[in-house]
Amino acid sequence: MATRYDPADYPPFAVTVDLVVLTLRDDALHVLLVERGADPWRGRWALPGGFVRPDEGLDAAAARELAEETGVRDVPGHLEQLASYGDPDRDPRMRVVSVAYLALAPDLPEPRAGSDAAGAAWVRVDDALARPLAFDHARVLADGVERARAKLEYSPLAAAFCADEFTVAELRRVYEAVWGRPLDPRNFHRKVTGVPGLLVDTGRTRAEGRGRPAALYRRGDVTTLHPPLSRD
Repeated sequence: MATRYDPADYPPFAVTVDLVVLTLRDDALHVLLVERGADPWRGRWALPGGFVRPDEGLDAAAARELAEETGVRDVPGHLEQLASYGDPDRDPRMRVVSVAYLALAPDLPEPRAGSDAAGAAWVRVDDALARPLAFDHARVLADGVERARAKLEYSPLAAAFCADEFTVAELRRVYEAVWGRPLDPRNFHRKVTGVPGLLVDTGRTRAEGRGRPAALYRRGDVTTLHPPLSRD
């Protein structure tokens, strides 16, 4: 006979979702933050997120919280679970385990604060990492930024931030924004044009500055870059 289960025999804890939503604005990597309108950490900036309801899954909770707190819905582009965070003292209210998501997408709209958020804004990642965030969100954000930077090494995700036809210089600016440092133009050109399936030469060109016209490319159908593009 199975042992009878009594939930009261176990300490209560909650599950939350937090979202690291990244995009490019003015050639710089930005993250979506909300200003908390309720305790704990009232008035401090944080990643959007909240408690998972008993009747919903994690993905649904992430989409709901993002829409309620920021007005951003149906994020296109790349979305994945980032990691779980469960330090016992990460939330002063009770034991809370959070499942974090990473979204990296182009052309995201201006946020609109709602629910229990007093404000919502796109913030440069460097500025966000330098300010005190609520809970352990500075750690979550740092993990999300590093994951996004690593994904550009082995996936064609950066090309999603370019127009249908683009130059290698335009693609390089995406990598520079996400990786947070300048890249040597010639070395970058050699690397990206040497990855099979990453770029397709359209045969057309575009004048850029005083030099000779730059070749126009479109995204290839490769899903994994081999060899990967090293940040070194």
